[in-house]
Amino acid sequence: MLRHLRVTNFAILSDVEIQLGPGMNVLTGETGAGKSLIVEAVNLLRGGRASADIPRNGADEAVVEAIVDVPEDLRARVAGVIEGAGLPKGEGHEVFIRRIIQRGGRSRTYVNGALTTAARLAELGALLIDLSGQHQHQGLVDAARHLDIIDAFATASSTSTEALVEAMLASWAELRRCDDELTTLGGDEREREARVDYLKFQLEELDGAALQPGEDAAIEIERVRLASVDHLQGAARAAEELLYGGDDSARDRVAAAAREVDRAVKTDPTLEPVVRQLTEIETLIDDAADQLRSYADKLEGDPERLAYLDERLALIRRLVRKHGALHLGGARGHAASGAPAGAAGAGPGATGLDDLIAKTAALRLELDALSGREAKLAEITAARTKAEGAAISAAAALTATRKKAARKLEKEVGAALAELGMGSARLSVVIEPRAVGPTGADRIELMLASNKGEDTRPLTKVASGGELSRIMLALKLSLRSADECATYVFDEVDTGIGGATAQVVGAQIRAVAADRGSGDCGRQVLCVTHLPQIAAFADHHFHVEKTEVAGRTETHVRKLSGAARKDELARMLGGHATSKAKAHAAELLAEAARPRKQTAVRA
Repeated sequence: MLRHLRVTNFAILSDVEIQLGPGMNVLTGETGAGKSLIVEAVNLLRGGRASADIPRNGADEAVVEAIVDVPEDLRARVAGVIEGAGLPKGEGHEVFIRRIIQRGGRSRTYVNGALTTAARLAELGALLIDLSGQHQHQGLVDAARHLDIIDAFATASSTSTEALVEAMLASWAELRRCDDELTTLGGDEREREARVDYLKFQLEELDGAALQPGEDAAIEIERVRLASVDHLQGAARAAEELLYGGDDSARDRVAAAAREVDRAVKTDPTLEPVVRQLTEIETLIDDAADQLRSYADKLEGDPERLAYLDERLALIRRLVRKHGALHLGGARGHAASGAPAGAAGAGPGATGLDDLIAKTAALRLELDALSGREAKLAEITAARTKAEGAAISAAAALTATRKKAARKLEKEVGAALAELGMGSARLSVVIEPRAVGPTGADRIELMLASNKGEDTRPLTKVASGGELSRIMLALKLSLRSADECATYVFDEVDTGIGGATAQVVGAQIRAVAADRGSGDCGRQVLCVTHLPQIAAFADHHFHVEKTEVAGRTETHVRKLSGAARKDELARMLGGHATSKAKAHAAELLAEAARPRKQTAVRA
């Protein structure tokens, strides 16, 4: 519940603090004292839009702060919203909310000290505070909301309703999924067959080529070597001759140097490492000469192999160009020119062969998908038929549940309207069939016959402001066990009523405050009223007064009890706290202190 509220620099609310309690809290005071401003501040705490002219003259910003105690049955859902928004946990079971409204309308929102958005606050505020103001009850005339009202009432009456709603949503989601897949599989059959033939033709050519990753680079290396056999063989034999076979070869010179140093070692032993190095060089020269000799002996020209490699590389290049892959790089004409190896070449990654292989795989996947369309179409069609049957079944079950709940709601609201002085009025819930959708197959609208003998008509056409206020109260009373919200705010919903009816309205509001269904405590109500018959039912009574301080208007709020409360009720009754008015006020307080059922009967 809303335990502590502080409002600073909010129009004429320079600095107002209110410690609210459980049950029914009432704000009274003269018109224009600032009662509705307090309600507007509370509305900001539930994510309401901030007006540009909120900050008090001379102040750059207005601040609204509140501490909310979360009842036990709401803690899991509130914690889920807070954690989902990445906000810190509060102390104990409290939530601290702060809105800062800057001049010009911009605002900052904090929950438990962390900055968040007004949208996140609205999600949280919907669980904590419900506001029914002088104009908010006009939402009752919106037929689009009536289905939600019936479902909320049905859920409170039967635990199976929520499961039916979830089953309806699930079956509808499955039906939409099947429709989407059918759309994806759709298209002209002749176009599909033409595409299949085209894909088969392309894959026949590509599969026949049996392309391998990196093949083009390997071919390029081999063909350059085959095209340069004479050059390579001559280079190898010339190098072997210089190293080992010729007169005055490198091997002979190193051996001579080794002999000279070996003789010098006898005089200077420090030259021993040089002798070992020269010996190792002789061995390395011998090995290199052997490898060059063997390489030159094995080199042979292979015109047939070279021709095959040229043809293979040409095929790869043609396929790459034809199917839109990157152009192949590499040397061209090396075989014809006899250019030496290394003059030009193509390394891995310089070709589009990998792209072509990837495209081949993609074409095969597309062909498989198109070829398997008939089987897939039959599978999805069967799934859609099943989902459609489930949706129709769930919708029918929901309709039956809603009809049952509608009759019960008509009865309960009718009884409440009779208590509220509208005994001849009759609320009807009209349920009409429509195409199956995510919420079922029903269109629901609340209708009202204000007087006996009249036909029922939409609320927007028959209900006055006062009647709507009483219908709203009757619905709130009937839906109180379905509504999880912990705090109700009523802003002058007593418009257009008075006398004994007002006394019953007070009893009804207190009944709303006293009941939270399966909750751990009563619901809290914050009510702004001008009627003493309603204020008399309050558990906590606050007087809102406007005064002048240093030439400026300010609002002060004080809690009333005992004689001060009786005087306020007397003022509300007759404008002055006369002895008769005080006696009447005492009578109202005594009447309100009776049990709810006795109070309603006496009214």
